[in-house]
Amino acid sequence: MCKALIIGAGGVGTVVTQKIAANPVFTDVMLASRTKSKCDAVAAAIGGGRVKTAQVDADSVAELCELFRAFKPDIVVNVALPYQDLTIMDACLECGCNYLDTANYEPKDEAHFEYSWQWA
Repeated sequence: MCKALIIGAGGVGTVVTQKIAANPVFTDVMLASRTKSKCDAVAAAIGGGRVKTAQVDADSVAELCELFRAFKPDIVVNVALPYQDLTIMDACLECGCNYLDTANYEPKDEAHFEYSWQWA
């Protein structure tokens, strides 16, 4: 059994949360985003009280680590914005969380579609 924390409550985050919440392997599911009301709407649509929600600034390693230490996820699924990948990955490394990324890092103001930042 596994605890999953999904970061990002947009379209992809909604689908990922629905799929994870439907899988009995995951005993606890949390959806976190900058806007908690979006997370709450996704959780309400899934129903059954299966999904917990939280507000988190994915640009802040300290905030992410605070959430990770409180929830203690077995896996963090990153479906946030591509420029937030390194911050979320750094927080996972600091807290010893398993990390699943669905995109590659891109700087906020320029798209390069390369992996050198993440490999470093």
